[in-house]
Amino acid sequence: MMAATLSVLSSLPNTQLRRNRYFYLLYDGFYATACIAALVVLARVHPEPFLAPPAWALAVAFPVACHLLILAHAWIHNATHNNFPRPINRLVGEVLGAIVITRFASWEIVHQRHHRYSDDRVKDPHPVQPSYWRYVLFTVINVEKQLQQVYFDLYGDTPANRAFERKRAWVSYLSNVVLLALWYRVLGPLTFFAVFVPANLIAALHVIHFNWSTHNGFSPTEDFHPVNLDHGYYWVGNRIWHGIYFHANHHRKANVFNPMRMQTDIPLTPAP
Repeated sequence: MMAATLSVLSSLPNTQLRRNRYFYLLYDGFYATACIAALVVLARVHPEPFLAPPAWALAVAFPVACHLLILAHAWIHNATHNNFPRPINRLVGEVLGAIVITRFASWEIVHQRHHRYSDDRVKDPHPVQPSYWRYVLFTVINVEKQLQQVYFDLYGDTPANRAFERKRAWVSYLSNVVLLALWYRVLGPLTFFAVFVPANLIAALHVIHFNWSTHNGFSPTEDFHPVNLDHGYYWVGNRIWHGIYFHANHHRKANVFNPMRMQTDIPLTPAP
C-alpha cells in the first residue's frame, strides 16, 4: 500500500492520466476540496490576513515576486522533465504549480503534448503565431482545447467523453477560483491585488513570450522552430533562469536542467 501511494505521489500527471481516465477529475476535485477546507479553517481560526506589509514594502516586493514567479515556471518546466532528483519532481511541481495558479497537472500535460507535436499547427497546444499578442490570445484559448484533446486521443472522441470533459473543465475552473480565493485569504487584499495577481500575470506573459521567441516567433518568413537565443535580454534571462532561452538545445535533449551548458552544434539565432 505504501509503495503504491509513493508511486502515485512521485509519478508525473501525464503518466497517471494514461493509467486512469478519471485522473484529471480526481486531481481537480482534490484541489477544489482541499482549498475549500483550508478556507473554512482559516475563517474559524485566523480572521486576519497573514501578510499586511506597508505600501513601500509592496513596491520593493513586486519586482522580486516577478523574478521568483518566472523562476517558479522554469523549475516547473524542469520538474515536467524529471530534471530534479526523481522523488521530488512531483512535489516541486505541485508546490510551485499552486503558487502560479496553473497547477502542475495542466502545466505538465500540456507541455508534454507540446514536445510531442512541436510546431504542429493543429496538435501543438501553442503553435507560434506571427504576432506575439495574437499568440497570447490563441494560447489562452487553445490550452483547454488541447487538454481535452489529450483525453480524446487516449480514450476516444465520443459524445459521452465530450460530455465528461465539459464537466471536468468546470471542476478545473472551480479549483482555480477557490485556489485564488485561498491566496486572497492568506495574503490579504492589498498584497494579493498589488503584488500576487499582477506578478503572476507578468510571469504568465513571460512564459508565453518565452515559447514564442524560442520558436523563432520573430521570423519574417514564419520559419517557426526551436532556436537558441543568447543576446541582449535573453543573455540576462539565460543566466538567472537556468538557460531557458537555449530552447533548441532543450528540444534536442529535454532532461538537462540547464540547456545553456550543453555542448551542441546548434548555432545561436542572431538578434532580429
